[in-house]
Amino acid sequence: MKLKVGDQAPDFEGVNEKGEKVRLSDFRGKYVVLYFYPKDDTPGCRAEALSFKENWDEILKRGAVVLGVSGDSPESHVRFKEKYGLPFTLISDKGDRIRELYGAKGLLIPGRVTFVIDPEGKIRLIYSSQMSPTSHVKEALKVIPPTPLT
Repeated sequence: MKLKVGDQAPDFEGVNEKGEKVRLSDFRGKYVVLYFYPKDDTPGCRAEALSFKENWDEILKRGAVVLGVSGDSPESHVRFKEKYGLPFTLISDKGDRIRELYGAKGLLIPGRVTFVIDPEGKIRLIYSSQMSPTSHVKEALKVIPPTPLT
């Protein structure tokens, strides 16, 4: 099944860096930036994670959540988060079940794909760029509306 913009995002369950279960449905009512990346602490993946960190204030202002997904272990995610002070959740996808559910497999290496999911669970963006890891956050922010001031 190939997902497209407007489809309902498939729910999943994974384990975060703390060993806690995380489901997409836990974040219903918020925008979710779900990004798949190949491997912790490799040059492109580090650049991508740091671009999300650098835009963290803007992401928070918009009330969004960021979930990074790779096949690395929770222990590897802990090291990656601590080394770079990453403020968002990393999910371990051993066996690539979540990656397969979203069609983010890639050819020679795991794909670098970002999905933006709206508060109702609909996919609003599918963005794939293996060669430009820092563009993912910019593309995500284009579709997440600013939170109106009350």
